[in-house]
Amino acid sequence: MRKIKFKKGPKSQSSKLEYTGRHKKFEAEMQLFVYDDLRVTEYEDFEMSDFKKCIDLAQNNWLNLHGLNEIEIIEGIGAFFKIDNFLLSDILNTSRRTKLEEFPDTLFFNIKSMLPTEHSDNISVEQISFLIKDGVLISFQEKRSDFFIHIRERIRNHSGVVRSKKVDFLLYLLLDAIIENFYVTIENEEDKVEELISLSKNSADPEILVRIEKHRDNFNFLKRSIIPLRDSLYAIKMLKEDEEFTVIEQESYSYFSRLHQKSLELLEQIDSDMGMLESASNFFFSSQTHKMNEIMKTLTIVSAIFIPLTFIAGVYGMNFEHMPELQYQNGYFAVIGIMALIVVGMIVYFKRRDWF
Repeated sequence: MRKIKFKKGPKSQSSKLEYTGRHKKFEAEMQLFVYDDLRVTEYEDFEMSDFKKCIDLAQNNWLNLHGLNEIEIIEGIGAFFKIDNFLLSDILNTSRRTKLEEFPDTLFFNIKSMLPTEHSDNISVEQISFLIKDGVLISFQEKRSDFFIHIRERIRNHSGVVRSKKVDFLLYLLLDAIIENFYVTIENEEDKVEELISLSKNSADPEILVRIEKHRDNFNFLKRSIIPLRDSLYAIKMLKEDEEFTVIEQESYSYFSRLHQKSLELLEQIDSDMGMLESASNFFFSSQTHKMNEIMKTLTIVSAIFIPLTFIAGVYGMNFEHMPELQYQNGYFAVIGIMALIVVGMIVYFKRRDWF
């Protein structure tokens, strides 16, 4: 789990933008959809020089950027749409928590998208930022991914009501797709936790406890990511009462209320899963303790059986000259017989007491 570390820097605000994420090998690619209820135009490999001739403010515009490592493109988008520099720095700084910034004509929203990593207990994290201004929705992704393929197909094929709605409804669809990734991630974590519970019943391998702690960290990280998302979605609900804020239409607030409800469901599910993970950890320790008790009980029974035998051997191992039993012709066989009877008698006694 990544931790926030303090880094001493200049006290004045730096004007230099810098991408802080890990996906620096991806080249920036832009894609533009210009659409309304009657038509749609799609531009692939969109360039900065195409902004003025392709963006149509009379229609809905969705500009999607893959790759954030080419700072000049980010600066160009900021200059064209008159986006404040501090918002651009929030887009490029992937260590920040989910946040919402609202202005009378602008809405900024960033969110952490999470998916399980194949053949690993790790979670893949990507920050995605959205900005709505002047009827244009801009989405910033750290790398090319498949989160929004079905939304693009809905726009192309005029499926559903997305083309008859404004870009605020498109934002709802994009956020909903990202929240679905949380469901996929949590479901994957649950499957692995169930596997760990099964393993803890049949194995004493310490690696099981290491994996349990890893998944506990994963659930805590998911929870830390969803809580600010819940707060931001709640803040969007409250914007309905703000008459100066016009980015989201009144009829669209109900959609964001649904997303807020989903975030609450996710948090409840994580709390439940963390309880199950705690049970797995307790079961592992209980199983270890039970096995240790069984071992100690066996050793104790063996020790108890040999105590009288050791006493008898110690008595007849003394070097006194006058020991009458040493003169008996069958003394050795008698002592061995007595020892055997003691062993059998103690085993029968322990068995009847159900001690083993």
